[in-house]
Amino acid sequence: MELSQGYSQDAGLFKRLSIVDWLYAAALMSGALYALLKYGMHMDGYEKGVLMLAAPAFAWLGWHWKPMRWLMPLIAALALLGISQYGGALEMANKRFLLKWFLSSQSAILWMGVLLVLSTVFYWVGLLARSQNASAIGSKLCWAGVILGLVGMLVRWYESYLIGSDIGHIPISNLYEVFILFSLITALFYLLGLDRLVELRRLVAYALDERLARPNRRLVGLDWFAGDDVCFLGREYVLVRLAFVWGAVARVSLRYW
Repeated sequence: MELSQGYSQDAGLFKRLSIVDWLYAAALMSGALYALLKYGMHMDGYEKGVLMLAAPAFAWLGWHWKPMRWLMPLIAALALLGISQYGGALEMANKRFLLKWFLSSQSAILWMGVLLVLSTVFYWVGLLARSQNASAIGSKLCWAGVILGLVGMLVRWYESYLIGSDIGHIPISNLYEVFILFSLITALFYLLGLDRLVELRRLVAYALDERLARPNRRLVGLDWFAGDDVCFLGREYVLVRLAFVWGAVARVSLRYW
């Protein structure tokens, strides 16, 4: 009797959503439709598909991961601010202060690289010194790097059309852009799941360091146990590729969703 009285079924997803969640989803869909109607003539079918699928995908992600609800508006505001600085002329990137130092695609992506390197340093300090403050600073720097990296990608999309309508493309079309996106996805995987797990923070030092430039670096091996623990084998070194580390981060993030 006591067990039956104490049991309560979890509410469904839609019943758990607040008015803020619905406004967030409506804003995403409205923005996607506006972009499609205003700039659709410059997009091919592939770009239109990515645009329209991105809105419900990010709405779903925001419903499950609440930081996305402030991350998306902030990225959109900064990207629109950067785009407004161009005035339709690509050469403004070297003349306007905000573009030259912060919001042009090149500047924002360079800042992303700097912030992720600093984030890696603080995560290593937090790992070696067992300092929660250093790990917290690493998380904040990682957030800042993600924000500027995404802003840089969006501004780069606009810049490609300033070069020429036949050159314009969604910024996942060459190796440079793909590796930037790869870095951002890796960082977001960590922020999504591992940032909530203090005992697993040590993974990010290896994930970020490997992601940034050393896919064939010798790292301390990872040994997955049947339980919830991850053990670093200090006496045994193995060759770990970037895909393995990214897969480990994804596995733990999804496991603790």
